[in-house]
Amino acid sequence: MPNEMCQHLQQLQTLKKAKEYICEECVKTGDDWMHLRTCQTCGVTLCCDSSPNKHASKHAHATGHPVAISAEPGERWAWCYVDEQYVEY
Repeated sequence: MPNEMCQHLQQLQTLKKAKEYICEECVKTGDDWMHLRTCQTCGVTLCCDSSPNKHASKHAHATGHPVAISAEPGERWAWCYVDEQYVEY
């Protein structure tokens, strides 16, 4: 029997989209990224765990912001860092 969706993902209403297709932290240091994620609490767009710096995960753990969505064109999913749950929308 599948687990119920966590409260963080259930509470998503209006999604924050990436303002620019860049990792804001990698730009500051001149680093590259693989894919991007947008925090659904503050709207910052940062690199994924496949990227060398893993800025999105670091941001989630440092701030307690639980959910990010993929900022990749054509991808429609969200990830909860707290409950380690994934949902497509």
